[in-house]
Amino acid sequence: MDSAHLDQLNQDHGLPGRLRFAAGPGGLATALVTDPEAEGSLVLQGAHALHFQPRGQAPVLWASQRSFYAPGRPIRGGIPLCWPWFGGHATDPGKPGHGFVRTMAWQVLATRTSPAGTLIELGLEHTPETLALWPHPFSLRLRACFGERLRVELQVTNSGEQPMTFSGALHSYLAVGDAAGIQIEGLEGSSYFDKVGATPQRQEGPIRISAETDRVYQDTLAECRIIDPGLGRRICIAKEGSRSTVVWNPWIAKAARMEDFGDLEYQTMVCVETANAAPDQRTLAPGAAHCLQATIRTEPI
Repeated sequence: MDSAHLDQLNQDHGLPGRLRFAAGPGGLATALVTDPEAEGSLVLQGAHALHFQPRGQAPVLWASQRSFYAPGRPIRGGIPLCWPWFGGHATDPGKPGHGFVRTMAWQVLATRTSPAGTLIELGLEHTPETLALWPHPFSLRLRACFGERLRVELQVTNSGEQPMTFSGALHSYLAVGDAAGIQIEGLEGSSYFDKVGATPQRQEGPIRISAETDRVYQDTLAECRIIDPGLGRRICIAKEGSRSTVVWNPWIAKAARMEDFGDLEYQTMVCVETANAAPDQRTLAPGAAHCLQATIRTEPI
């Protein structure tokens, strides 16, 4: 992004001492947050929260050292927005995985400070290009508040004249000391579809990661807690507007096959995603709205 555009963003929406716009990784326009309680960043392409680090702690969001940072390319890490479908398209594998909004240019609508932290709001509207991929008019708002905790909210409004059905997720990548040494609490007793084993199962006890893991937990409103002895903390992920939670780690073989993922990086991350994954897809009547929200905080153990 050219410097004149960044200058205009700073003039219109910069918050002196708290939020400024600059060229981020790969030159992508990025909001850089310096809140009294945390540092953070959000890439305008895809409305992508990339960095969140409470004062005195290690970063909470994880990003691959091999991620692409380029126009039209998805970022591997942070919190990508999956919408209006989660995973591959149901009938056309040629359409982009996890939908199209995570690689689109969003507009800055507002910034402000509050007792909860430093907030930025971005917007995206349908275009002829999106209608060719998915034939529904829509209006999206992404609000991210960086403070003692990180709150990310995706608001979806049906701006068309027909009902629309969608799925999606706040695909949060979380940093851990050693994935093999963590456990994830909160989903005990929940049923899940195992995309690796392709069978429905029920969770017995906390989740532990010891192989490729790709699970969609169904009919759950639970807050999840990642117990991480390696970094001496607990990451808590609370949610609203979601009845499905996705847990993902590629482990050894899949990590080695992914061009934007380091061979050993599976050891330092896990995804615990706030989702509207099938059968938790949502249908909105004309003019109706839905909010999908994740709140991420840490506490010592």
